[in-house]
Order: sequence, then C-alpha cells, then structure tokens
Amino acid sequence: MSNLKVVLSPDAPSPIGPYSQGVKYQNTLYVSGQIALNPETNTLIIDSIERETRYVLEHIKNIVEKGGSGISQIIKCSIFVADMNDFAKINEVYSAFFGEHQPARETVEVARLPKDARIEISCIAACNNE
Repeated sequence: MSNLKVVLSPDAPSPIGPYSQGVKYQNTLYVSGQIALNPETNTLIIDSIERETRYVLEHIKNIVEKGGSGISQIIKCSIFVADMNDFAKINEVYSAFFGEHQPARETVEVARLPKDARIEISCIAACNNE
C-alpha cells in the first residue's frame, strides 16, 4: 500500500507507542486514539473530565486539519471512557465541539486507558486526495 501517508501534527502529542497519529489512505483519514496529553510537556491533563475531553477533541482537530480535512468531515468517532458516569459531562463538551455536525459514534466503558487517562477518542474523517 504505497499510497498510505502518515499524518503528524506538532500540535498534538507525539505517539507514546508504535503507531502514527493518523494515516491517510485515498480520501479517508484514520486518526489514532488521543488522550489528554499536553504536547509540550507530555503530561496528562486530569483536573476535570470536561477539560480532558476538550484537550482530546483539540488533538483530533489538529490531526484532522494536518491531514487535509476538518471537523465537519469527521465521519465517525470511537469514544472510550474509564467511567460511564462521566458520559453526560463528556457529551456536553462533545456536542459543543461538533455543533450541528453529528458524526456516527460509539461510547464504550473500558477497564483502563493509557497513562490512566479517563477518556480516549479516535476518529475517521473524509479528506481530499493529495
């Protein structure tokens, strides 16, 4: 698959494992799960689930834009949470971030996330073929 293009945004955290922030194939961008790491210090933001969610969504936005797309082109999000009791707060931030655009999504409670984050989001977005 020689037409795969790795997408790397300096405005999102560097990968903490053997993966890319995003991979573009034809007109589709696949964005790896993002947690609320500060890209400059590599420390986890954990003071509130709302702030953590905003940080994650900003990382998604930065990667999607670096890949030649935008948040209105996000087709699907996968949300992983450590505590489903945070769902209403997460949903409020998510809804404000996307506005009228409503990508398909699922939300799954998991036992543990990398670096003990409370939320991780990945997405798939449509993009221009460059």
